[in-house]
Amino acid sequence: MELNTLKPSTGSRSSRKRVGRGTSSGTGKTAGRGQKGQLARSGGKTRIGFEGGQMPLFRRMPKRGFNNINRKEYAVVNLVDLAKFKDGSEVSVETLKEAGIIKKELAGVKLLANGEVKTKLTVKVAKCSDAAKKAIEAAGGSVEVI
Repeated sequence: MELNTLKPSTGSRSSRKRVGRGTSSGTGKTAGRGQKGQLARSGGKTRIGFEGGQMPLFRRMPKRGFNNINRKEYAVVNLVDLAKFKDGSEVSVETLKEAGIIKKELAGVKLLANGEVKTKLTVKVAKCSDAAKKAIEAAGGSVEVI
């Protein structure tokens, strides 16, 4: 077998339909588009969601809420998650990723006060709740907001 002898298996490829090539071809005159109407015209297609002039569903539905384009999503870390780290260690975005606590950094890491912390840690995060800061400082650690 050589590259110049390769051929597709029989029946796997069909030649394209040549429309508008005389009446005896079977697809002549109207070229398989039928008689008149929007779909018989060139460029006679409608946009997605068009319902024949009826008010489309996406316009009938009420608008709700507000989407802030400047919203920042933070990767949330709770105090419970920091129990994995040893006493006196430094917790940063990189160490949180290595430990498998967060997958993506997003707009930064936010520390929340869900749970307790018993070890002395140095935490470097983008945001931190007051309660989480107090809990870490009570355990002898420190929080550094980057």
